[in-house]
Amino acid sequence: MPRKTSKSTSQSSIDVLLREERIFRPNAAFRRQASVKDASIYGKAARDPEAFWASCARDLVWLRPWKKVLVWRPPHARWFVGGKLNASVNCLDRHLGTAVRNKAAILWEGEPGEERTLTYAQLFRETCRFANVLKDLGVRKGDRVTLYMPLVPELAIAMLACARIGAAHSVVFGGFSAESLKERINDAKATVLVTADGGFRRGVEVPLKKFADEALRGTPSIRHVVVVRRGNFPVQMTEGRDRFWHDLMRDRSAECPPEPMDSEDMLYILYTSGTTGKPKGIVHATGGYMVGVHTTTRLVFDLKPEDVYWCTADIGWVTGHSYVVYGPLSNGATVLMYEGAPDWPDRGRFWQICDKYRVTIFYTAPTAIRSFMRWGIEWPEKHDLTSLRLLGTVGEPINPEAWVWYRNFVGGGRCPIVDTWWQTETGMIMITPLPGITATKPGSATHPFPGVSAEVLDEKGRVVKDGGGYLAITRPWPAMLQTIYGDPERYATQYWSKWDAKTYFPGDGARRDRQGYFWLLGRVDDVLNVAGHRIGTMEVESALVDHPSVAEAAVVGKAHDLKGQALAAFVTLKEGIVTNGDLVDELKSHVVRKIGALARPDDIVFTAELPKTRSGKIMRRLLKDIAEGRALGDTTTLADPAVIQALKQRYQED
Repeated sequence: MPRKTSKSTSQSSIDVLLREERIFRPNAAFRRQASVKDASIYGKAARDPEAFWASCARDLVWLRPWKKVLVWRPPHARWFVGGKLNASVNCLDRHLGTAVRNKAAILWEGEPGEERTLTYAQLFRETCRFANVLKDLGVRKGDRVTLYMPLVPELAIAMLACARIGAAHSVVFGGFSAESLKERINDAKATVLVTADGGFRRGVEVPLKKFADEALRGTPSIRHVVVVRRGNFPVQMTEGRDRFWHDLMRDRSAECPPEPMDSEDMLYILYTSGTTGKPKGIVHATGGYMVGVHTTTRLVFDLKPEDVYWCTADIGWVTGHSYVVYGPLSNGATVLMYEGAPDWPDRGRFWQICDKYRVTIFYTAPTAIRSFMRWGIEWPEKHDLTSLRLLGTVGEPINPEAWVWYRNFVGGGRCPIVDTWWQTETGMIMITPLPGITATKPGSATHPFPGVSAEVLDEKGRVVKDGGGYLAITRPWPAMLQTIYGDPERYATQYWSKWDAKTYFPGDGARRDRQGYFWLLGRVDDVLNVAGHRIGTMEVESALVDHPSVAEAAVVGKAHDLKGQALAAFVTLKEGIVTNGDLVDELKSHVVRKIGALARPDDIVFTAELPKTRSGKIMRRLLKDIAEGRALGDTTTLADPAVIQALKQRYQED
């Protein structure tokens, strides 16, 4: 039954304050070579989404064809029912009989400057060898293997080796604490841990094996530990349990037959990065996930055989799973992997790498872009970035001014930007421009990908055609999560119960404008109730970043006797800007001019850095603790815990 349309601006919706009218169309040269030139792809996919996804699936190698594209029993979907395939075959074997065999699959650079290149043929051999290692350690189809590693090629090899023998991998980001690792191992009941002696971050050695040993004191399911020698760091090895990667790989066969996996067999578990409560193990199946990431990589990034593709995400996050490993490798791309930080040994490291490797596609996070803005244009201007032809953003909504800065000073005003919205749970990009045909608006993710059905709904489930509300996905999609590992009830109640069991609620606010463009407003948990108005923090942050002195801002709510909630803004200024009392008043007035008096911050605190995780996510929860004078919550995932302590002291002084 079709939903009613809502034009309400009541409490069931989110107030829309920020308006962005600039529009950028793809240039003629890009359009001529684009993989998608015809906008009719949207209509064809909407008329028969199953036929659309079936046509996409035929671009993969199937060991047995599927019998039915989709079986949908809300809230559970089964994709390509009866089909069998193997993810590693689609990333490796399929290329061996083609010219891609000797093409670079991975170009790797370590933070200290080491370089490695693995061709597709070499990556295939290393994957088969480690798959045989895992089999010799007793790993079988359906077992879980935890990977806790720096961003090195062995991490991708281990993932593909697990996929080859039918074991599910669970990658735990190398920035997580021993306690977080222990929780994830125990939830998955993993039997093998693959880790490294350490890694590098901003010139500092990160002792991963030491953290792993702390975690392993409380992980009874682990039988074996494999340790990659990343930097010859001193480590403690437990006899009978711990073995070095290079010792196990010695004399292993480079042939390992792939396990035929049912389309619905589990490919991996990835735990969400929240630090409160029990971590959620998001389960992705093999068939639908591979179809989703293979197709979106090819079309969203307009991938060409000669491209050098760099997604800056760590593989420990879903972006690294989908758009560093499985999507690009299944398309035969050359993937750049860089281990370290963007500001080591100086703030031009990313641009030096783009120049050195002649990167053509660059995909990064808005938090990184705002840091680049703060550091100044002199850093990208020191390097030749003319090889770039496409830019992308991922991770959170991007402020319009950061979007325009990215286009002008990284893309030289010529590169289309694909601003992508998706989640760990969705597995694949869901809302995005198609760069050859979509006119983009700074800050908007534009439209759902062909075959994806999205709406903005109000609290009662009515469609909001022009205005703010809640993002909803109204039809199954191939790469969708299958369940929460070991907790199917939580899967149903958390994601499929806000309106009905047929509608997925991702937990994000959104608005749609009169042209049908989607604008993400951030997590609904971050929506503030100020004097009876529901305000998305993203809009206030965008208004602050619009000021020429501001590089980055994070806005949280704090309890207020009259307004319910008041706004507290934590602001990072661009290099060389001096803070003073006049600037505080100027920024408050600027917000009022941009989006209205109701969004005027009560407090503005200047800070050299915002508290972020190692992945670049701003920890607004901790900022809220500071603003409301509470004891700080869990800080174990912070990249630099000293930042939050200094900020707490600064806020109390102000």
